[in-house]
Amino acid sequence: MPDLPYRLGGLDHVVVRARDIDAMLRFYRDLLGCPVAKHNEPLGLWHLDAGGSMIDLVDMNGKAGSRGGPPPGPGRNVDHVALKVEPFDPEAIRAWFAAHGVETEAPATRFGAEGDGPSIYLRDPEGNGVELKGRG
Repeated sequence: MPDLPYRLGGLDHVVVRARDIDAMLRFYRDLLGCPVAKHNEPLGLWHLDAGGSMIDLVDMNGKAGSRGGPPPGPGRNVDHVALKVEPFDPEAIRAWFAAHGVETEAPATRFGAEGDGPSIYLRDPEGNGVELKGRG
């Protein structure tokens, strides 16, 4: 390991480009529970609080979104973003998303920042993966 002039402190933010900003806000804000911390209207950028990290949604039709080029093609914009969740109650989590028309994969044990632990995969309205990760 190189002698870095800094110490990594964790994930600060992830930026996701959105074709349908309203659907993405409903998913991340209303279903995942990430409140809007700030809205930079001139740029078409929403900063959502993800429990100490941020998920930024960029409207593809806004100033910042258009700088990234055309929308992603048939592939996903992001493979997945993993969010730490507590408590990790797989039945309650899956029921919540099912009631809102969001399919989830069966829980599995996966490795993450805090070692092996339970997780559930799902997809946002634009097909990007979201992993809800519990402690091991």
